[in-house]
Amino acid sequence: MQQGPLFLGIDIGTSGTKCVLIDTTGAVVAEATVEHPVSYPQPGWAEQDPEDWWTSTVAAVTRACATQPGSAPRVEAIGLSGQMHGLVTLDAHGEVVRPCILWNDSRSTAICEALHAREPGLATVLRTTGNRVFPGFQAPKLLWMREHEPAAFARTAKALLPKDWLRYRLSGAYMAEPSDASGTAVFDCARRTWSDGMLAIMRLPRALFPDIAESPEHSTRLSAAAAHALGLRAGIGIAGGAGDQAAAAIGSGICAEGTVSCNIGTSGVVFAASNQWRATPNGELHAFCHAIPNRWHFMGVMLSAGGSLRWFRDTLAQDAVAEAITRGVDAYDILAERAQRVAVGSDGLVFLPYLTGERCPIPDPAIRGGFAGLDVSHGRDHLARATFEGITAGLAGNVDLMRALGVDVREVRLSGGGARSPFWRSMCAEMFDASVCLLASDASGAFGVALLAAVGSGAFASVDAACAATVRTRASLAPDAARVRAYAAVKARANHAAEHALRVAQ
Repeated sequence: MQQGPLFLGIDIGTSGTKCVLIDTTGAVVAEATVEHPVSYPQPGWAEQDPEDWWTSTVAAVTRACATQPGSAPRVEAIGLSGQMHGLVTLDAHGEVVRPCILWNDSRSTAICEALHAREPGLATVLRTTGNRVFPGFQAPKLLWMREHEPAAFARTAKALLPKDWLRYRLSGAYMAEPSDASGTAVFDCARRTWSDGMLAIMRLPRALFPDIAESPEHSTRLSAAAAHALGLRAGIGIAGGAGDQAAAAIGSGICAEGTVSCNIGTSGVVFAASNQWRATPNGELHAFCHAIPNRWHFMGVMLSAGGSLRWFRDTLAQDAVAEAITRGVDAYDILAERAQRVAVGSDGLVFLPYLTGERCPIPDPAIRGGFAGLDVSHGRDHLARATFEGITAGLAGNVDLMRALGVDVREVRLSGGGARSPFWRSMCAEMFDASVCLLASDASGAFGVALLAAVGSGAFASVDAACAATVRTRASLAPDAARVRAYAAVKARANHAAEHALRVAQ
């Protein structure tokens, strides 16, 4: 019996490369993940060797195809995703100039502060790109290179994002797409093209940056050399793909307004599609292009979401860890049990989850966390509930900002470790004032860009059609109106405490 085509999604994460093979129904038929190392040469620096991405990609693709004999010849197209913001510099011969400077590298902090304060000023940056310039973004890293590594900068002929470097290795062509390019600080998101104004301000030549194609478009093709290394057919199409967050949003079915995703991992990300270009006045939210032509998205990023709960567990709740071992359950379930013994609002105790600074909706790396309103009446259960409430209030602040911009928020699709807790899911529904649900299947970036590759091949008429046909949800939970009102007071107290913490940080 003849078997149909398959579509390959490749996602270069910070810790490893994930590959997913899907069929024309969106079913995952094979997947594999291979780790690669990260280097931290100095405090605040984070780098990777792009060749390690190539090694892990070859291994992951080979491993995934090996689990389904006969699958490799059926792969019709490839979609690419990856960690955003990284700077891969190539010389005129396509050779890597220096290790990639990653998204979580902070060496360009002073350069970003200068761009906001002096040249050209925050208002101009926001008006042009819709976003503040963060140290993780690509362009300030180029400015850092020009100042601190002038010889390496002089050799640089191309600046690529991580997934677009992989595209170069796969095809020999330089190409990018709007969702990932939005996080460079030199991209005009409204016009979906490079910003001549920002390039002029930063004195960076347009020739440094690749041409732009939309995310589902098969803008390049697999070379014979790359095909041989991967065990695939030469000449198959490579879709534009997407940055990791936009790719995961496609995998979650976040295509048009009304549906939002919230991933609660170490960090927390709230993602909402927008049918028109708009941005927050002071850059409280990221406003980027979506991986769908003529769509955009807002993204709120909390740096320490699940990370704050882990800190609480490890620092103040070691007894919960011991109890969990005795009972054979997860320590986070113990913390949720304790939190439920306390009423909404934690009797006035507020937790600020700014343990590593914050990005959205408070774009300040200097702000710090803590407990506010602590008194002798509070016990360990109050501390647990306040921690859950503080994290959720911060995420809800991003949802509220999206609503203030006119985005319709009716349903939030939860993923990540936090989504496993029924207690936390209920809190999210009431803090967000929206129904919440879980995804029934893979919502990874690799799955999302495999769908984009399928769209570009004609397997689906559009990205919307692909998501409608393949993405399913489960465990829907509507908010309780009375608790929504009670949590509104909790969010107000959290906002007041955050304002105080911000004044201290400044």
